[in-house]
Amino acid sequence: MSITSNRIVIKLADLQAKNKKALVPFITAGDPSKESTVAVMHGLVKGGADIIELGVPFSDPMADGPTIQRSSERALERGVNTNFVFECVKKFREQNNETPIVLMGYLNPIEMRGLDTYAGQAVAAGVDGVLLVDLPPEEAAPMRVAFNAHGLKLISLAAPTTTPERLHRLANESQGYLYYVSFAGVTGASGINTEEVLSKASALRQQSKVPVMIGFGIKDAASAKSLAPAADGIVIGSALVEALAASADPAATAEAFLKPIRDALDSL
Repeated sequence: MSITSNRIVIKLADLQAKNKKALVPFITAGDPSKESTVAVMHGLVKGGADIIELGVPFSDPMADGPTIQRSSERALERGVNTNFVFECVKKFREQNNETPIVLMGYLNPIEMRGLDTYAGQAVAAGVDGVLLVDLPPEEAAPMRVAFNAHGLKLISLAAPTTTPERLHRLANESQGYLYYVSFAGVTGASGINTEEVLSKASALRQQSKVPVMIGFGIKDAASAKSLAPAADGIVIGSALVEALAASADPAATAEAFLKPIRDALDSL
C-alpha cells in the first residue's frame, strides 16, 4: 500500500467532499466470540461505519473503562493475540477492500515484535492505521518513521488535559485523524460537559492538519448528534461492546446498533 493510497485518507477526503460526518465504531477483536469478529465487522459496515477501530486485547489496559477491560479479558481468555487480529483483518479484506481498519492497542506487543516487522505484517493483512493509547507524542517519532515506510498511519490521541504545547505538536504531527477524547478519564464513563467539548474540539479542528474525531462517552444517536458538529466524526465503543456482549446474533446487533447513529449524523 503506497502512502497516497491509504484507505483512511481516501475515506475521510471523500466524506469531507460530501460534507458527511465519519462514524467510527470500536469493537474488541475476539469478543463476544472469536468466530463472530469478522461477521460483526461486516455488520458494522452495513450499519453505516466509515472506519472500524479494532481493539487488540492487552493484559493491562490502563486507558480503558470497565466495559472494554472486561471485553479485553474475555478475548484474552479465548487466546486472542496480534496474529489473530491480523487474520481477522485479512479475512475481512476478502470481501471488503474499501473500509479502513485501525488497530487500537498498547505499545508492548508492537515493541516485542519489532516496529518494522509489525508494520509490514499489519499492512500485509490490510490494516491502515494504528492508535496506541500509551505512546507519548514526544516518543512517537521512531514508530511514525517505521510505520510510514509501510504506508501505515500512526493516529494520535488528545484530551482536555493535554497541554497547549502538546496539542500544537499533535495537531501538526497527527496522521489519518486525531482522536479527541471528550473528557479526561477512562473510556465509557458518562458525565460529559458538552459545551466544553464542543469549544475545545472546534479549536483543535482549526489547528489540526487532519480530521478530528470525538470519542469516549458517546453512546447513542442523541449523544453522537450533540457532539458531532464540532468534529469531523465520532467514535463509539463501550456502548457498542456492551450491546454485542449481550447479543445472540452479534453481526445483526452491530448493524442495528449503528443505523440510528448513522441516520442522526446524516441529518446534520
